[in-house]
Amino acid sequence: MAQHHEWLGDVGSNSYADQLAVGFRRLRFTPLLEQEYLDFVRNDRFELQRTALPGAIVLWLGFTAVDQLLIESVERWWMLAVRLSVLAFLLVCGFLLIQRRYTQLLNPLTIACISVLGVGAAAVVGIAHGVDPSYPYEGLLLVCMAGYFLAGLRLSEALISPALMLSSYLLFELLVGIPTARLFNNLMFLLFGNLIGIVGCYLLEYKSREHFLISRLMRVLADHDSLTNLHNRRSFNRQLERLWRLAQRDEVSLALLICDIDHFKAYNDHYGHQAGDYVLQRVGQLLAQAGRRPLDMAVRLGGEEFAVLLYDISLDEAQQRAESLCAALEHLQIAHEASTTAAVVTLSVGVACLQPQPGGALTQLYERADRALYVAKGAGRNQVALACTAA
Repeated sequence: MAQHHEWLGDVGSNSYADQLAVGFRRLRFTPLLEQEYLDFVRNDRFELQRTALPGAIVLWLGFTAVDQLLIESVERWWMLAVRLSVLAFLLVCGFLLIQRRYTQLLNPLTIACISVLGVGAAAVVGIAHGVDPSYPYEGLLLVCMAGYFLAGLRLSEALISPALMLSSYLLFELLVGIPTARLFNNLMFLLFGNLIGIVGCYLLEYKSREHFLISRLMRVLADHDSLTNLHNRRSFNRQLERLWRLAQRDEVSLALLICDIDHFKAYNDHYGHQAGDYVLQRVGQLLAQAGRRPLDMAVRLGGEEFAVLLYDISLDEAQQRAESLCAALEHLQIAHEASTTAAVVTLSVGVACLQPQPGGALTQLYERADRALYVAKGAGRNQVALACTAA
């Protein structure tokens, strides 16, 4: 299926946008993204699959009663034995699915339930056809449709149960000696019904995968700056609050580097906004490298102001990170003829580092780093200023 997401051209490169751009007609993502999708599907469809099983049990019991009405010979007891065996299996699976600690077994159990239903239904039909060729077999298609549409399975999983059911049906019908013409007619009906189910299941999974990618991409866009791909202020505020509590629990320090590109307005006025955007992107790349640990965060606060939030780090280490950033930007040698500080683009950085204490104000880390940045600017820019006291 062709992709029609022209708006992706305005989105920075990330795993979700890249996958949308190349498509997924074979219903597969890149390995890491595929695992993320499988986890998403398992959690998203947990309640659906748990709810579908009681419905299947009720329908199975209903067909059991129908068997007793349609078949009056001794074969109905064999049919009942098959029905009760399948029912026992469904009840065991239902007991396991009720408990959330077995979520990793959700899909295997669902596939097993539908497969057992299919094989059991095929056995019942085969037994019934031994005495009554007019016994309805169309119920087999209901089992297939449940696997395709009601059980929340992916296409590759949903195909297992119908394949087992059709093979079993063919075997049982051959054993009872159903006429070849009738068997061929029944198989064609079931096969074409399954073909419709396969197409429908493919479309459902395709849309599910597309929804997954777009929803995750929207979340990324909501929390990231579109120009630099760094986190935005909203994401920063949320992460700062979370790390503040975590640092209190672990009794470790947080450091915040607030960075400002020196004379950036003059740069924009002299070189133009397109060149200014390029500078912002290059600074963003440098900050992303500085905040690459799992709990660290690089942020574009707005305009030419950036920040790096660092978890469990000393003042000396935070200062070294800041000085490395300044040196790395100078090393890029981006000409800045309008600067009164240097001939190239430079950075001023304010550094604050503290260990959060119970009752301490969340804002104090930002306020101290901001004051330190003010000191760095007042001292001539293109330098690092520290502001670190016990909280």
